[in-house]
Amino acid sequence: MQISIFGVGYVGVVSGACLANVGHKVIGVDVIPEKVEMLKAGQSPVVEPDLDRMVADGVKSGRLDATTDAREAVLRSDVSFVSVGTPSGADGAPSLAAAQSVVAAIGEAIRKKSAPHTVVMRSTVPPGTAESLFVPMLEETSGRHHGDGLKYYANPEFMREGSAVRDFASPAFTLVGAPAGDDAGLMRELYSSVTAPFHVCDYRIAESVKYLSNAYHALKLAFANEAGAILAAWGVNAPDAFEIFCEDRQLNISPAYLRPGFAFGGSCLPKDVRGLLSLARTRQVSAPLIHQILPSNETIIERAYAAIAEHGRQRISLFGLAFKEGTDDLRESPFVMLAERLLGKGFDVRIFDRSVEMARLMGKNRLYIEAEIPHLGRLLAASPADALRDSRVVVIGHIGKRDLPDLLAGLTDQRVIDLVGLPQLRGRNGISYQGICW
Repeated sequence: MQISIFGVGYVGVVSGACLANVGHKVIGVDVIPEKVEMLKAGQSPVVEPDLDRMVADGVKSGRLDATTDAREAVLRSDVSFVSVGTPSGADGAPSLAAAQSVVAAIGEAIRKKSAPHTVVMRSTVPPGTAESLFVPMLEETSGRHHGDGLKYYANPEFMREGSAVRDFASPAFTLVGAPAGDDAGLMRELYSSVTAPFHVCDYRIAESVKYLSNAYHALKLAFANEAGAILAAWGVNAPDAFEIFCEDRQLNISPAYLRPGFAFGGSCLPKDVRGLLSLARTRQVSAPLIHQILPSNETIIERAYAAIAEHGRQRISLFGLAFKEGTDDLRESPFVMLAERLLGKGFDVRIFDRSVEMARLMGKNRLYIEAEIPHLGRLLAASPADALRDSRVVVIGHIGKRDLPDLLAGLTDQRVIDLVGLPQLRGRNGISYQGICW
């Protein structure tokens, strides 16, 4: 393909050299003449293993060139990549000034050509930027309608400095945001040499995943540093502990728990977070990230309460009381906390959880619930139909497969607030559906 890459910085140079290396013809575009001259001379403007050789090979073969002229680059290409910086502004929001300037220049150049043109956003931009900003801008500046000689894709990069060439060739996946009904065939062809799963999704998801990835990487680093400092203060060799910790690929290093939804609870997670914090306090180790885990969890319960309360003090059906489905463990259950909050504010609440029976609760589990909701027995429903009777708001915490058909059959015109993400509820006719974060 004939490709122009706007922004001869880290991402642009690596992407350009790699694409040229697999046979595409690439022209880099930048407003800094020194970068352009270096690239034209076969020298990389950035330091990265293997990049100098690839740039030199690309220029020598005639597959890699550079210019400061945006119009020339668009006229010489079929696809334009935008790889400019989106640095933090004074308020922390990303500055899109450079990207806007480039997109406007590309659109104006497209107006001067008759052939179709595709614009690919590689820069990190907030979700919603495609629909609200760049697609309308391209349509206005190019004089074309999106889909009629003009296409726009979101294609975030996931390259690490120091291993970027390898990351480009063998990523975890290739991600492309596209409009509904567009299978991104051009992008599939462009990345045909890359061995990785190819995902096409809507613009907003593609724009979001880069933020998720980097925020999570930062979170992991901060957690490892804080926890490592706490362990070291107690004479523990933190690298050895983390090496064993990372061997658990079922829970620790895995997709486990990385599912948006309701708050955590139970007899282990809250207790052990507090335990680790007590170790930090005893040795006077600062751990602000770990210190915020439990308060963060509590805000999710408050978010659910607010979603319920905004509909007024109507009768509430709560499905799920134990901290997760299939157990009767009520200790520090977020659903107990939610029920307690509702009852304290005067809501009429009926609760169904097949695993929770007052006669079978014993020990610390019974003592806990008697302290939190002493009249629980009067609130428990014997069946989903009993819980749903006369209710206007239905809150789904969890429900077993055995009782799901009865729940679905009993829903009529209620407001349903889904804290778990039951697929059978989304788009269901006859109810007003609301998810906690979907």
